[in-house]
Amino acid sequence: MTTGVRTGRIGWSDGSIDLQIDVAADGTATLVRLAAGPSGGTGPSGGAGQARGLPLCDVLLAGAGRTWSGSRYAESAAGRRFRYVTHDEGPDGDWRQLRIELEDPVTGLRAEVFYRVLTGQGALRSWVTLMNGGGQPVTVESVTSFLAGGLPGGPGTAQLADLDLLWAENDWLAEGRWQRRPLRGILPDLNRAAHGWARPRGRAGFTSEGTWSSGSYLPMGALAGRRTGRAWAWQIEHNGGWHWQVGESVGGAYLALLGPTDAEHHWRLRLDPGSSFTTVPVAVAVSDEGFEGAIAGLTAARRAARRPHEDHHRLPVIFNDYMNTLKGDPSTERLLPLIAAAAQAGAEYFCIDAGWYAEPGEDWWDSIGLWRPSATRFTNGLAAVLDQIRASGMTPGLWLEPEVIGVRSPVAGQLPDEAFFCRDGQRVVEQARYHLDLRHPAALRHLDDSINFAVANLGVGYLKLDYNITVGPGTDTGGLNVGAGMLEHNRAHLAWLDRVLDRHPGLTIENCASGGMRTDYALLSRLQLQSTSDQQDYLRYAAIAAAAPAAIAPEQSAVWAYPQPEFTDDQIAFTLCSAMLGRIHLSGHIDRMSAGQRELVAQGVRVYKQIRADLARAVPMWPLGLPGWSDPVLALGMRTADVTYLAAWRRGTLDGPAGGEDGGVITLPVPHLAGAPVRTEVLYPGGAGACADWVRADGAVIVTLPRTPSACLIRLRAGHPGS
Repeated sequence: MTTGVRTGRIGWSDGSIDLQIDVAADGTATLVRLAAGPSGGTGPSGGAGQARGLPLCDVLLAGAGRTWSGSRYAESAAGRRFRYVTHDEGPDGDWRQLRIELEDPVTGLRAEVFYRVLTGQGALRSWVTLMNGGGQPVTVESVTSFLAGGLPGGPGTAQLADLDLLWAENDWLAEGRWQRRPLRGILPDLNRAAHGWARPRGRAGFTSEGTWSSGSYLPMGALAGRRTGRAWAWQIEHNGGWHWQVGESVGGAYLALLGPTDAEHHWRLRLDPGSSFTTVPVAVAVSDEGFEGAIAGLTAARRAARRPHEDHHRLPVIFNDYMNTLKGDPSTERLLPLIAAAAQAGAEYFCIDAGWYAEPGEDWWDSIGLWRPSATRFTNGLAAVLDQIRASGMTPGLWLEPEVIGVRSPVAGQLPDEAFFCRDGQRVVEQARYHLDLRHPAALRHLDDSINFAVANLGVGYLKLDYNITVGPGTDTGGLNVGAGMLEHNRAHLAWLDRVLDRHPGLTIENCASGGMRTDYALLSRLQLQSTSDQQDYLRYAAIAAAAPAAIAPEQSAVWAYPQPEFTDDQIAFTLCSAMLGRIHLSGHIDRMSAGQRELVAQGVRVYKQIRADLARAVPMWPLGLPGWSDPVLALGMRTADVTYLAAWRRGTLDGPAGGEDGGVITLPVPHLAGAPVRTEVLYPGGAGACADWVRADGAVIVTLPRTPSACLIRLRAGHPGS
């Protein structure tokens, strides 16, 4: 349905989200309410006669700039000129879409602002398309994918004191380190009245640059009210540069979500008459149940927006030979015992990681790119090893790093310069590697040939696609500025992945970038799994595993479990528990274990297979709050309407002694089951040791982990008498 209005309110409420937009008398359109629950009436604007708050999008143009100088993406001169033209809305499966068309009378730019709401889940996706309907070209320096002011939605700015800002710092081997700080500690009260209610200039801003979309921070964040429970969580769904910021504005805080910009990423775009540009998509979830409620909404949006694939429902167990095991030096003699042990443990996929293409002793880092098996590494050839994996009842997989070419690779001389990232006519070199530009047909042919060889010729059903360099702001091939070249490459990369899975719909692809350096839902809306880390210390990995479901749907969250023959039983159970509420990436020299140790590993895999169907529909919870990097005790929960699972870890100090008796007792609040009779079961490890008792009145589980380090997995079922 298409509608034109001069003034009034548009939007809708479905009981889980209330989205309201006012059109003022002068045609200015502003988002006046984005909250959980049913419609809140007039909202903070108090009506639709006079514009208040922020425009629906912020568009920074060369030659126009901002109305208030600074670095906030909420004050552009062009953005404030846009006026309402028309809108349409309607259902689309599980989603309901609202499209609002705006126009800048000065330049003739038209903006289509899209809000796509996931029915009943308190979540939406948003993006903006700009079209030049004028007679002159314009240079766009930034455009928001989503802009909202007036948070948290009450009168005045006093409620800013109730808000916390949450963000996640991300580093190699230390992914997903969530931080929480009062917003007023970042945006201090300036006593604006003493300055004639002058606008603030400050903001909290977070940026990712280059081709690691989560190289410094996860592309997401949240605002949460300590007193009210209101929360907003968001993610930027882009595999390149992005920026988000929160600042003080009229009636509260504003939130701006963007892809690449000129200031942060050297991105700008000349938009000629008749041409258009669409921003990267973002997702926003709202809840009155705090951060966990908003993450539940984002989890639902992640599941609804991604490409359908059987892996999301089957959750097969994967053995990978790399971590703490072969470390990129596979051979027939090393692999065959691991294959037998992995099959005995219950693995369903076996992935041969790095090194299968290199000759023994070769330093392959700067020579990769051909992606053909080593001629001497495997006694009867790689195909014979893959046949043995199949004969053992598992699907074979291989590791590739397809987007890079080593400077010593023969492929480097076979492709033209234009097939690589270039700046000022020079190939970009990073850590002795060139980077393919996937806009170029020769680069695409090379990648397609590599994938087709692995799938069609070698018969693999699983690919681990890694990515271990980041190449700065981009490429200027084609006459674009480097940021625009980067964005075109990012989008070409996504289109290539779509075509790969169109050709091979049964293929399962893991997304990896030095572990978790590209954790984003541009890639994860296409690929089936996300590597969470390269961390090889099982004590430190527990914090990464416990935090991962905030950023990744649990059925896509691949966590290494690498028990070793020198581990105690407690240590073996600890590393298995880290993976059991996500996706098990089994590794380690289980071929060298005793029979009892192998059975302990197999027991963990059997328990995982019993619960994995629930994980595919569960949402995360953190009974002790989001994990701190050095917290001695950690907990993660997964809940459905029928069952709740809890993993608890007792780490002690990260660098302390591994053993010791301490009789540790941990209280884990489970508020959604408070007051109900609940049956508690320690699912893993079996035998004496960990125990769990339900305290009905408190809505809590009392977990006893008598030794350090140790961990356990617990199942809670309501409607049964406490154990």
